[in-house]
Amino acid sequence: MVSERSRRMSLPSEVFVLPSLRSPFAKMDRELGELDALQLSVPVVQQAVVGRGGPGPGAESDVDLVVWGAVVPSLALSNWARELWLEAGLDPHVAAVTVVQQCGTSLAGATHAAGQILAGSVHLALCGGVDSMSSAQIGLGRELSRTIRRTAAAKGARGILDQLKQIRRRDLRLAIPAVKERTTGLSMGQHAEVTARQWGIGRADQDALAAASHRNAVRARDDGFYRPLLVTPGTFAVDTDALPRADSTVEALARLQPAFDRETGTLTAGNSSPLTDGAASVWVAGKEGLRRLPDDAPRVRLVDWEQAGVAIDAEGLLMAPALAIPRLLARHTLGYEDVGLWEIHEAFAAQVLSTVAALDDGHWVRESAGVEADLGRFPRESVNPNGGSIALGHPFGATGARILSQAVAELATMPAGSKAVVSICAAGGLGHVALLEAV
Repeated sequence: MVSERSRRMSLPSEVFVLPSLRSPFAKMDRELGELDALQLSVPVVQQAVVGRGGPGPGAESDVDLVVWGAVVPSLALSNWARELWLEAGLDPHVAAVTVVQQCGTSLAGATHAAGQILAGSVHLALCGGVDSMSSAQIGLGRELSRTIRRTAAAKGARGILDQLKQIRRRDLRLAIPAVKERTTGLSMGQHAEVTARQWGIGRADQDALAAASHRNAVRARDDGFYRPLLVTPGTFAVDTDALPRADSTVEALARLQPAFDRETGTLTAGNSSPLTDGAASVWVAGKEGLRRLPDDAPRVRLVDWEQAGVAIDAEGLLMAPALAIPRLLARHTLGYEDVGLWEIHEAFAAQVLSTVAALDDGHWVRESAGVEADLGRFPRESVNPNGGSIALGHPFGATGARILSQAVAELATMPAGSKAVVSICAAGGLGHVALLEAV
């Protein structure tokens, strides 16, 4: 007998995104610091599937695919999606794939799933990601790792001693993870400093954006906007995001010292996203997949998406969204003000402001993005109305799903046909953006 899942499906023409659950976010080594990435992910996935907003108890086989990712390397796990699904005790017949695109990881997971839905191979996918910066593992260098491996395989005490004698002082260096580019040796913050100077982004504007991120996040939290997007209270040591600050003002931020360029820098701990622990998920579905989820779950249409890469030295490490956004909009004959909601990942306030400056620069749009159309004025007032990564935090693998769920929850309250753009810059000079539409 041929199972329902293995029958040839008619190709769908639409893909939908629905919000799913996430953990609260907390600064590294704070409220969630005792949990590793697997421990952060499992309760999120369990509640997403069998709890509110999911297929429900006993219906986990309604999920055709789980897509998950983590940016911080693990010495014990590689296929995060499969391992967390099994750890969660869910139906082992569900396929799983791990996707990693640095800060864009879980947005990349969602568009990966969307491609499979459009191809007709799946109907419903749970996508997401995680990172526990508190649990980043320190590794041994290559030579010492090789020696220890050979020592473990050596025969007898003489063989073990022969291997250990080969260890040199220079072999004892540890491989410590760092948020820096392999190709340049510079940290993301150092690269953002360079870009801020190139685009003339000053300290005051960066601090104003950071203060607005906190102000919007605190208002959204107090208004209950985030409660439906968070796991059940009591799941973790903290029930709501630990990072948004009601006392974060431009005046307070102005007193902070530069973090990446002590002499002339403008980036500080206050106008940069913090290292964060957290996990987040989001649903991606075709029309058949929608029937497997609650009828009252908010949903929007995923219209299209675009990825881009930049020449890091010439154009700026985190500037790829400024190429992807014009290309995406031009493909649909849209201008900036046709988009009512902009959810832009705040790696740094300087990066957001540099991206906006580039989008408002017709020469950049024509010469760098290759778009001749006049896209109009960029509506800065429509960016991150419920707070962004500076206030909420940035667990690398989780941020894409957090932003997608947040964008869907907001866009679903707007009139049908309203549009949103989700934009994420990523290490390696990459950018990933998506166009959403209210239905």
